[in-house]
Amino acid sequence: MALSDRLLAAWYKGHPALALLRPLECLYRRVAGRRRQAFIDGSRPGWRASVPVVVVGNITVGGTGKTPMILWLIEHCRQAGLKVGVISRGYGATPPRFPWQVTAGDTAAVAGDEPLLIVQRSGVPLCIDPDRPQAARALLAEHALDLILCDDGLQHYRLARDLELVLVDAARGLGNRRCLPAGPLREPPERLNDVDAVLCNGQPTDNALGYGMLLQPVALVNVASGERVELDHFPSGQAMHAVAGIGNPQRFFSTLEGLDWRPIEHAFADHATYSAAQLAFEPPLPVLMTEKDAVKCQGFAHANWWYLAVDARPSPAFVAWFDARLAHLIGSATA
Repeated sequence: MALSDRLLAAWYKGHPALALLRPLECLYRRVAGRRRQAFIDGSRPGWRASVPVVVVGNITVGGTGKTPMILWLIEHCRQAGLKVGVISRGYGATPPRFPWQVTAGDTAAVAGDEPLLIVQRSGVPLCIDPDRPQAARALLAEHALDLILCDDGLQHYRLARDLELVLVDAARGLGNRRCLPAGPLREPPERLNDVDAVLCNGQPTDNALGYGMLLQPVALVNVASGERVELDHFPSGQAMHAVAGIGNPQRFFSTLEGLDWRPIEHAFADHATYSAAQLAFEPPLPVLMTEKDAVKCQGFAHANWWYLAVDARPSPAFVAWFDARLAHLIGSATA
């Protein structure tokens, strides 16, 4: 088991050795608290865009469903007649320069897996740069936008924001509720009291922590050809090699089991890169992966490689709340 896997297991299941990391956690909390306070009191105000900015982030390390939620927000805002752009750090991206406006023809190595996925699925204008204000300026210079969605960046206080949406994995929660490196939190649990909304991925109904949200499987897509088929393309009991290089691979494997398939699990590190040799599994069964993994495998995919397309489904109460806040934000920006 890799060190990162052992840490994750300790954070969410407990381990007495984590007590040795408490001094480092205290230091981390102090630094994070100072950065947050400097943003709040205005001593280090964030750069403010000319249009409203909605940050979609989390306070935990690992996957919580941010990318599907970004895609839902893009479509929902478009249906309201808004022109939307997205900015992202572009984790792992190596473009010729920053800022970089991602196109559907980029590779994951250039654009990063999540930004490329978002652009290929939605066609949205998207700019990557570790400096989020610089990404926003570049995007606004090229596109007439009504709204910017910031993919991650909750802790990037150099960018002022008008709305903060935080996703939490309903199954794993906040782990041991401790900050790095003694726990999985980027900021203390109390930070959730200050955000505008919390969505609990995997929770079908609203609860005391936040709004419910589910990831709904909607189709199978062939990685090589792009052919889209219904979920019943694979019969009940179908055995397959399941590939997941995401923050929480078990969530993907559990989804496949919930569809009554029999996945042979192959978990990789988040944002893993792949080669054909790595995915040459035995016995020769269909390979099913996440969409995030698929964008990195298109160049060498076999005919029996598929990805599971999923859509975010936030609760009706969240949709009503978001629509009201969105109308207020856009109305204030155009007044």
